[in-house]
Amino acid sequence: MSDAVTSLIPHRPPFLFVDEIVSETADSLVARRTWRAEEDFYRGHYPGAPITPGVLLCEAVFQTGALFLARAAGPEGVSTPGVPLLAKINDVRFRQPIYPGDTVLIEVRRKERLGEFSLMTGSMRKADGARVLSVDFTVAWKTPSSDAPANGQPST
Repeated sequence: MSDAVTSLIPHRPPFLFVDEIVSETADSLVARRTWRAEEDFYRGHYPGAPITPGVLLCEAVFQTGALFLARAAGPEGVSTPGVPLLAKINDVRFRQPIYPGDTVLIEVRRKERLGEFSLMTGSMRKADGARVLSVDFTVAWKTPSSDAPANGQPST
């Protein structure tokens, strides 16, 4: 994982699914991820025939969207207050599975900005160009409210 990634978004292992930024334009960003056989979720999905869960493939796209938003907000290394939050997920299409050892390219593109919300489209391809998934999503960068528990536990 690259320092450029961890300097821009709050995600950390074991829930970080982007290794590096490959390229970017004013309206898009491309990232890379190699799915490692030792990742814990493969032990249960599925034993003896591991496959990357679709929800984690989507999460990799959403994290790439967060990287795009952080880059659009300011220069690298400048901490952006708050966290990226999904507001909507549309039209997810899975085309083929990802297995341990596969490397993918993830591309996100901002279609429109409505106030604090960015309407985006994302896709994932294998290194050989084969399509893996496509998804439309809406995300906003939000500062958590002061009444949110700091330790992740429900307040009583």
